[in-house]
Amino acid sequence: MIEQLRAAFSENAPVYLMLGGLTVGFAFGYIVYRMNFCTMGAISDFMNFADWRRFRAWVLSAAVAILGTQWLAYSGVLPLDKTMYLSPSLNWVGNVLGGMLFGFGMVFAGGCASRNLARVGGGDVRSLLTLVVMGIVGYMAIGGVLGPARAALEGATSISLAGLGPSQGLGDIFSAASGSGRAASGLIVGGAVATLLLVYVFSSTAFRASPMHVWSGIGVGICVVAGWAITGLAFDELADTPVAPISLTYVRPAGDTLEWLQRYTALGLPGFGVASVFGALLGSFTAAWSMGRFQITTFSDTGDTLRNLFGATLMGIGGVMALGCTVGQAVTGVSTLAIGSFLTFAAIVAGGVYGMKAFERIVMAEA
Repeated sequence: MIEQLRAAFSENAPVYLMLGGLTVGFAFGYIVYRMNFCTMGAISDFMNFADWRRFRAWVLSAAVAILGTQWLAYSGVLPLDKTMYLSPSLNWVGNVLGGMLFGFGMVFAGGCASRNLARVGGGDVRSLLTLVVMGIVGYMAIGGVLGPARAALEGATSISLAGLGPSQGLGDIFSAASGSGRAASGLIVGGAVATLLLVYVFSSTAFRASPMHVWSGIGVGICVVAGWAITGLAFDELADTPVAPISLTYVRPAGDTLEWLQRYTALGLPGFGVASVFGALLGSFTAAWSMGRFQITTFSDTGDTLRNLFGATLMGIGGVMALGCTVGQAVTGVSTLAIGSFLTFAAIVAGGVYGMKAFERIVMAEA
């Protein structure tokens, strides 16, 4: 069955990747808007109200993604070793500094990349400009004027982990140490990590009593697994230009979307990442419209505008340095068990906490 699906996906990869991206993105955007899944909001909740439910929903999404992703790898659906996260070197400075920049920036931008996508679907023009700026700056950090400095920093600080295993993945390290197969090791380590996360998540009575938070975490995790399944089945190593499997992430795809809109006739059908951006916009718009909450909003004043632009700039740089965002690394990346993804998750939270404190000082000074 898997080989039949793989053959079907490989033969029509552009179509399946586009449709898959639209579908998964739609579900993700709908969940984020309808169930108020927000990683910056999660940090704000536990800092200001000692409410950890949205943070636990975030962790739950990672746990679900880990279990599903490692099962896909074990069953042969997803060639996990072809993903960008499982490199043999650890870009620890990029993970930590980039994650902190992203976390700090998302506070000033009113939310992370995925949250801003959801807000655009609800009619927020501020978030549209934030995403455009983030996408442009992200491209500047990939191969533009900021690219050489980023690459030089990464090259000077990356640590090779080749002696521990074929990649920085915890499953691969366990495989090298135990002599067991890579896929089986991923399933074992992933099961252990996910179990610890689930124990933490459901140890809270308040969280267990909140179906919205529980289902939002499960839903986001399933969306990430679905993205891996689609792009894993469509992956063809023998293709002229193999497209590596990816799942939900929204920093580089924001820039890719801008490029696609300008060069559609040369690029053809949108890939999974670009399609997932459009899908998330449609999903959040559907949720906002069905809830009667769609409304065009814009910046309140000059200070609001500058803060959003500042935050978008930091998210663009930080997201590229860290190879992802609150979803792209803290859920999608973590699902591969990459050490760098766990570092980025922690760094984003730390950056968000510091950003909240800085934002409060600025607002109080302006009052």
